Amino acid sequence: MSSETMKVEIVSRETIKPSSPTPHHLSHFQLSFLDQLAPPVYVPIILFYSANTENAERCDRLKKSLSTTLTRFYPAAGKIKNSISVDCNDDGADYFLAQVSCQLSDVLGQPKADVLKQFLPCEPYTTWTGSGADVLLAVQLNVFDCGGLAIGVCISHKIADAASLATFVGTWSAIARGATEIVGPRFDLASLFPPRDLSGFMPTTGITKDKIVTKRFVFDASKIAALRAKAATGTCVECPTRVEALSAFIWRRFLALFTDERKAGTENMHVLVHAVNLRGRMDPPLPQHSFGNVWRPTTFPLGESDHKDSRHGFEGLVRDAIRKIDGEYVRKLQEGDEYYMKNILKMSQRFSKGEVVTLGFSSWCRFPFYHVDFGWGKPTWVCTTTLPFKNVVIFMDTKSGDGIEAWVNMLEEDMAEFERDQELLEFTSSSPKC
Repeated sequence: MSSETMKVEIVSRETIKPSSPTPHHLSHFQLSFLDQLAPPVYVPIILFYSANTENAERCDRLKKSLSTTLTRFYPAAGKIKNSISVDCNDDGADYFLAQVSCQLSDVLGQPKADVLKQFLPCEPYTTWTGSGADVLLAVQLNVFDCGGLAIGVCISHKIADAASLATFVGTWSAIARGATEIVGPRFDLASLFPPRDLSGFMPTTGITKDKIVTKRFVFDASKIAALRAKAATGTCVECPTRVEALSAFIWRRFLALFTDERKAGTENMHVLVHAVNLRGRMDPPLPQHSFGNVWRPTTFPLGESDHKDSRHGFEGLVRDAIRKIDGEYVRKLQEGDEYYMKNILKMSQRFSKGEVVTLGFSSWCRFPFYHVDFGWGKPTWVCTTTLPFKNVVIFMDTKSGDGIEAWVNMLEEDMAEFERDQELLEFTSSSPKC
């Protein structure tokens, strides 16, 4: 299925407002320090559901329950104000209804990023001007000829991370199916991470207008087990996790792109970046439904020499990098550690100057996207799509829960080499059926 052979026609556009007005004392929502650091893009997710003859009822249920959900997630119905707060004015969320001229099975059989992005209500790389004119939440309900559905959701990264997006769609679906016990979001990050003066920091760092190609590489359970066993045998890392093993493996294959010829005349530093969820690493831990950006990237300069000289191999370096994000790290972050801020600014400046080559990872594994049931069953498939960053990998669970899909974003010329890597192809497939 290609974007040329499929037509997605927008049938209607509405603004869904909260079912109840936001109380006056909640009309001003302060962004946290971590929200300030988040890039001004959308976080996208698409949930696919099998055919149903009652699509009219399903569409009506989605809109009514979204309105109720926005009352609980009131900042998502507002507008960014001066880049440091949200005016919770109940403007609402954009809601699109689209008709798709193909069968759901046509898309699931051979999913491609250029096709999938058409199921989203906006481009993920839409950025904010800070003028308050941009929606923070948008939804697109796509109805296939067979009756199947795809629900595309984009939420502003300035107010939410992937875990928060999972909380939002989980609450929305619970309200839609009439669940009696619904866990609401927790909004207290600004008190835990007070906003700061970020003069000199550019949240748009890393966003590129270059052509990014996104490919999905699926690692099934047996291949992941083989990579973990290989890592445990060849290094001193005991029982590497799935994410540690896959991150190290993909990092090796990424470095293989940089041959001596490509390195000639460059002095770039290669840096691994891993997004780390802080919720469980705080003391005391925060619940998973804490809403906002509760993550920070951990960085580690790496190269072939590190791999050859390290007894722990790349898996150990990945583990060490992630584990340094601990309670003490978070405490210093909350206190406004100046050393940390200098490092943020230094890395941001080096990246802007092209002095570093990064490979970033973000694991969405174990987020309960496959439990999002609006009353007609759990999703057939859940995916994300292209992000406006080069050299970024998103890990997502397969439907079975024991495999992992790696969504890899690279420049077109790099992807052309990467997807032909023989060792990569031994462990994965770029286009299996969902």
